[in-house]
This record gives sequence, structure tokens and C-alpha cells, in this order.
Amino acid sequence: MQFQFGKHLFKASLLQGLLYSLTLGMSLSVGISSTLAAEKVTIRLGPFQQSLAIADLEKFAKTGKLPENLEIYSSLLTPQVRELLNQRLRVDPAFADKFVDELVRSPQGKQLITSLGGAIPGSTVESLQTALNLALRQYNGLSVVGFLQAYPEENVNVDATQALQLAVKFNANQFQSQALGSLLERELLVKSDTPFKPAFDPAAMGKQAVEQNTLTLQDRQRNRSIPVEIYWSRGDDVQAPLVVISHGFGSDRRFISYLARHLASHGITVAAIEHPGSNAVAVNNASDQVNLSQLLPAREFIDRPKDISFLLNELAKLNIQSGPLQGKFNTEKVTVIGHSLGGYTALALVGGELDLEALRQFCKTSLSVGDSPADWLQCAAASLKEKKLQLKDERVKSAIALNPLVGKLFGKNGLTKVTNPVLILTGTEDTLTPSLTHQIEPFTQLRGSKYLLTAIGATHLSITDPAYPVSAATTIVPEKRGEETNSLRLLMRGVTLAFIKQLTPEAKIYQPFLTSAYGQSFSTPELPLRLNSDLPANIKPWLSLAIKRFVTG
Repeated sequence: MQFQFGKHLFKASLLQGLLYSLTLGMSLSVGISSTLAAEKVTIRLGPFQQSLAIADLEKFAKTGKLPENLEIYSSLLTPQVRELLNQRLRVDPAFADKFVDELVRSPQGKQLITSLGGAIPGSTVESLQTALNLALRQYNGLSVVGFLQAYPEENVNVDATQALQLAVKFNANQFQSQALGSLLERELLVKSDTPFKPAFDPAAMGKQAVEQNTLTLQDRQRNRSIPVEIYWSRGDDVQAPLVVISHGFGSDRRFISYLARHLASHGITVAAIEHPGSNAVAVNNASDQVNLSQLLPAREFIDRPKDISFLLNELAKLNIQSGPLQGKFNTEKVTVIGHSLGGYTALALVGGELDLEALRQFCKTSLSVGDSPADWLQCAAASLKEKKLQLKDERVKSAIALNPLVGKLFGKNGLTKVTNPVLILTGTEDTLTPSLTHQIEPFTQLRGSKYLLTAIGATHLSITDPAYPVSAATTIVPEKRGEETNSLRLLMRGVTLAFIKQLTPEAKIYQPFLTSAYGQSFSTPELPLRLNSDLPANIKPWLSLAIKRFVTG
């Protein structure tokens, strides 16, 4: 998923983003118990400043009605702002100490504390850390108004410029993932006194010369023109699965061409598909790029998996026709690799059941401007009429989901129906599809053979081809795509090949490359890498006891 959607959301709700940052900042900055309670909040933006009485804000938050002296701010104090004022941040008190300890250890946590200090002048690192401990122990969670009432100064000063920068950098789901970063780095490490010494290198290019062809398939029943890039070699392994690659939202079929060429050099045929309803062309041509239903039609969540099923039907026909591609497509044994929205596509095809009722409930009652772009994007599917939806294709035997967009699409149990092998990649600094809610929690639902590749510090686009052009809008959220993430892409070459080979007679030969030792052999101090088939017991409580936000009326 590119950042086009995040860019339009950013434009449409800049003010709400600022207030969300104040929600986060105030939630983490409650003062130490004091008999002195704040009476007003002063927001400063350059030479401009405005003071508001906290009691008036409290009345607005509770009733939705503006006191007479606040009516001048009616354009500012919208229902969305009221929602933000009533948001509460919660962590089970029993885990508050551990949560804070992990947070302040991480570079991201230290950065957050520093940013909060800039947004709330006069605060100190010590007071913010102490405040965080106290804030997380509020029995009913901490709200903005609750923070203001507890702050041990008569007036709370907020630097709006610093707070806005904080809003761009952090959202609550990303905050959860970053707080877990140092914990994951430490607890997912599998120690060994024996260095990993492989018999060969699966990350190295194979010996086969790679051929490349472009096809355009016409699905007349659904009125979709579907471009496909085929990567193959003369010495294809006829027993190897066919690999289909599905791109993310606003992207195209060439986003991980380096991986397609790598697999083809090892005799594996790859078909990289382009989804016409959610590729870069469709997003850029959307008539209303702020309207979610225009930006991503709900039917695209159905059409994407159907695009791949249609592709398999067409390739099966091509497989028996004379020509250079005859016999190249093992359409009865398929691995789907998908990134972001393509990761959702892969999981749906391998058996994940969509829970649209659960999604609608989330989008109606829990979605807020502080959520990640992926949380908003998934709600495009909420207008579908079905309660549950099964798009599984029996020909898909395994799936690789890279930074998948999952969220609430499959509900609490939809991925428990997946019994085929799945590999999920997560990056702890992914601001678009945050690690905890879009990858780590979904990983625990899977019931078949599974692997979690965790890149501590990687971003949403770290896995993509460095030569692949991305939208200039991604500069709003910094991405790591250069030399610093090369080790991840090298590891991905080896792990992907080994994972696909598990569906062939060579499975045992490649099994060592699906171990923690192999994954960790690519780690660097800048980018620790972990490969696990399960989560340690001491991490699992975090999945249910991590921060949860809710809105009260």
C-alpha cells in the first residue's frame, strides 16, 4: 500500500489530527497527584494563542452542546473533536509497569517522550515517565479532559506546532507496535552457540536465465482488464508451485520484481498480477480522493481474490497451448505472495473468512481519526452486504503475506480457518499497517504451519524493490528502503524460496532456511531480524492487554 490514502486522510482531517496528538500527549503526561488542578488550557501557534476553560470543554464532551461562550468555536469543536475528547487510553494495570519499562527502553519510546516534552512546554522526562505510569493505572482509562483536570498547574500550555508534528509521527496502533519493539527484539531471539553454516545459499540468484513476458487478460464477465507480468526460465522445475504476486493499494505489478526474478532464476514460474480497481492508475484517477468509497470501491475486496482465481483459470488454458509458455504453469499448486492489501488478498485466497459484521461494528463504533491509514482503508469494505464471506481457492496451497492489511477484516476467528502454510512479514515501524493489529495478532489465529518474520525497525515499504518509484507523499511518513534494509530483502529471497520449496520433494533440503538461526544470521544492529514459528508465552498476554481505546458517549 502506498501512502496516497494516508495523504488524503491527512489533508481532510489536519485539525482532528492535531487534537488527536493532544489526546495522546495528554494521556501520557498526567501530572503527579496534586491539590492544584488546571482550570484552563492555552494553545499556542506562532504568535497566536487561545485559552479555553476546562469546565466548558468537559460540558461539551459530555453533552455535545456548546456553552454560550464557546459558540464562537463551533467550526472547531465538531462531533469528531468531541469523540477525541472522550477517547480513553487503557492498559491493564497489572501490566502497566512492564509496558512503560519496554516503552522507555525503545528508541521510538524515547523519541515519543522527547516529542511530548516539546508539545507540553515545562514538562520533564522524569515527570512524563512518572505520569505515564500513573496514567495507565486509571481504572476507566485516561481522557483528555481527565488529564486536564489532574494536571498540577493552573494553566496547561500546548505548543500546537510541536503537537501537530507528533500527530504526523504517531498513531495509537503504531504506538502499540513500537512499544513492543524492544520486547520483540529480545524475546524472539533464539540463542545458539553454533553459528549457522548452510550447505548452500538460497538467497543467491539461481543458475537459470530469466525470461519475462507481459500478458493482458480480459475478464468480460466482470469487465476487468488485468495486466500480468510473467517471469520464467527455460529450465523450470515442473514440480514447483506457480507463484502469484499481488501488489498493495495504489501500487502495480512491478513493486517486488527483484523477488520475482530471484524465484524464476531457481526454476519457479511467477505471475505478478495488477489489480485494475486498486492499482496506481485507479487511485490517481479517482474522482473524489477524499471519499473512501470513491478511492477504494467495496467490491475490490472481492474482486482482488477473484482476479487471481480468474488468472489461474486462464493460465491453465495457456499451459496446454503450444508455445514458449506451454507446461510452465502449475495452476493446481499455487503460492500467493501479497503486500499490504495484497497480503489481505493472499490470506483470503488461502482460506481466511471475512467477518464483515465485525468490520462494520468496528467502523461504526471504534474507528477514529487517530487510527492508521489501513484501519480507515479496511472500512471501505463495510458497505458490502454479506455478513461473512469465503473467497478461498483450493488451488492456493500456501501464502506469504508481507506487511498485510488485516485489522478487523477477518474478525476474531476468520483466520482460524486457515490450515495451509502461511508466512507473515511484519515491521515494527510500519505506520500504515501497524505491526500489532495487522500482523502479530492475526498470526496467532492461524492454525496451519506458520512463520513470523519480524524486522525490528522496518517500515511498510522496506521489502519493496529500491528501484521501484513510490509516491512523493511517502515523505510524510519516512520509509526505510535503502542500504539499511538490504539485509531484509536478502533474507526474504532465501526464506521465500525455502517456503515455496516446502510444497516440493526438496522440502527437507530447504527446511533449515525456515529456522530462527537462518533468520538471525541476517540481523544487523540497525535492523534486527527474527524468524519464529510461534510466539513465546510471555509475549502473548500483550496481544489482549495492550492499549485499547474506546469512546464513551
